[in-house]
Amino acid sequence: MSEPIPTGQTRGRLRLTRPPGHDALTGLAVCAFTITALWFGRQIFVPIVLAVLLSFVLAPAVLRLRAWNVSRGLSVFLVAAVAFGFIFGLSTILARQVSDLASQFPRYQTTILQKADALRAAATPSGVIGRASSLLRSLGESGRPAPRAAPPTDGSPPPPEPVPVEVHQPSPGPLDMLRSVAATVLEPLATTGIVAIFTVFILIQREDLRDRMIRLLSGGDLHRTTLALDDAAVRLSRFFLVQTMLNASFGVIVGIGLWLIGVPSPLLWGLLAAILRFVPYIGALVSALGPVALAAAVDPGWSMVIMTIALFLILEPLTGQVIEPLLYGHSTGISPIAVVVAATFWTWLWGPIGLLLSTPLTVCLVVLGQHVEALNFLNIILSDLPALTPQESFYQRVLAGDPSEVAEQAQENLKNQSLISFYDEIAVPALRLAQTDLRRGLLDSDQQQALRNTLFEVIDDLDDVPLPSNTSAPTSQTPILCLAARTTLDEAAAAMLAQILRKSGIPATAAAADALAPGRSPQGSAPNIETICLSSLDAEISTAQLRYAVRRLRRRCEGVKIIACFWLPQDTQTSVTALARDAGADFQAASLAGALDTCLHALSRGTSPATQQAVA
Repeated sequence: MSEPIPTGQTRGRLRLTRPPGHDALTGLAVCAFTITALWFGRQIFVPIVLAVLLSFVLAPAVLRLRAWNVSRGLSVFLVAAVAFGFIFGLSTILARQVSDLASQFPRYQTTILQKADALRAAATPSGVIGRASSLLRSLGESGRPAPRAAPPTDGSPPPPEPVPVEVHQPSPGPLDMLRSVAATVLEPLATTGIVAIFTVFILIQREDLRDRMIRLLSGGDLHRTTLALDDAAVRLSRFFLVQTMLNASFGVIVGIGLWLIGVPSPLLWGLLAAILRFVPYIGALVSALGPVALAAAVDPGWSMVIMTIALFLILEPLTGQVIEPLLYGHSTGISPIAVVVAATFWTWLWGPIGLLLSTPLTVCLVVLGQHVEALNFLNIILSDLPALTPQESFYQRVLAGDPSEVAEQAQENLKNQSLISFYDEIAVPALRLAQTDLRRGLLDSDQQQALRNTLFEVIDDLDDVPLPSNTSAPTSQTPILCLAARTTLDEAAAAMLAQILRKSGIPATAAAADALAPGRSPQGSAPNIETICLSSLDAEISTAQLRYAVRRLRRRCEGVKIIACFWLPQDTQTSVTALARDAGADFQAASLAGALDTCLHALSRGTSPATQQAVA
């Protein structure tokens, strides 16, 4: 007697099955480990990330020099020298401007004190703010009980006042000053040096590093991995170059504008505006705080402050909403909410440098999500592409039972396409998704009825949408019956076809599948039917089932023309044609546009309207 084979064991091999939540727990563990490593290793990872991103920007210049027959080492040296020389030059100018501005602060002390006195006078009881605060205070105290009088004293002397004690730190010595300066200056210099070294080595070993990354990530698929790396390089290079030029232009215009207004140190504020604009959304606003505060300190009046605020309020929307879309059309591929979340996350993880790196790092994650299957969730979460296709979105809204939202989506799509195209490209494929769920047993009778009601309400809402006026007029005015083959979804597709036929000038009605039941007439209230469109969304319908339906229609409606309408993908056109021919249908169609043309052709072949009598 043979023993039963344990679950998971087949042909002598024991197959270990994973628990249902194993993959999710593994993913959470990997994410937690990665975030922890990025947090504790930020002193190492930040220079490496800066070097990698900077190499993306400098690589096109190196490749251009290589195309001019300049050696690799010399090309990298020249490009790196120019880039880091420019960075050190800007840093030197920035430090000098800050020093000059600090030395000029005593000159603005008088203006600051005068404006502080003016604000203080406004806050006095006789001033505007003082009178308003007194009024609010009196209104708040009107309903309070009167305070009780203080108890009388017993004549004892008051306690002595405490003696103030002041603690003075000793003056810092030369060694302390040197240590303070070193702690402030040496860390940025060391980070910059590490970034420079990494950048040079990455540019020199660019092809070798790319090959190693392809070998590490490809898993045998060299084509997809090469596309991913090339896509990341192109998108990051384009983003950085365009954004750098745009932000530099923004800083130049800010500097010139502040110079014309008369704000001191316009070069400093222009550099800060160019740098801070790399911070998404709030960078330009933060860069405006310094010039506005300095304008308030310099100008005894408020005209300089108003002009400075106006400069940023005009320049930033013009740059962000007009110039940026014209230059690169927001080509980062990241959704706005993802930009905010990424900025928050990287700022928490790496501080201010993480805020500057948040957008390019998120672009890298989106590109990886597009090309690496295991990371596809990053593309869904972070990219600006719709999470659902139009067909899936239509089906989801119908499934949710919200006809107003479905109709709103339909109206939005109808701005760019006709009603027939909308039905053929979005609505009918959505019905095929529902048919798949129906075949899998995921839709019960109540859900099917709810789907039907929502779909018919949407179809009725679209009844006033006109069709393009290029449809030829039919030669016969005999009504056409659009009959559902089996399900309520077939009935919805038949209703769409009937609506299209009516809009094209052909009298048409839609009927449910139970019209073929014994004792029922498919013609119903339209006795002069000579053409019937049999609507079906089921790709698994057999020839025998279709032949039975066609034979029953011919028995009940003698001489009727039958058009087998299979709303299936275009790649099944050959099987649809064979199925319709074997079932004995006169014509076949696979789309609403094709069904309309077929109906026009079928009507044009009839010489006179033939009255068909229903057979019980």
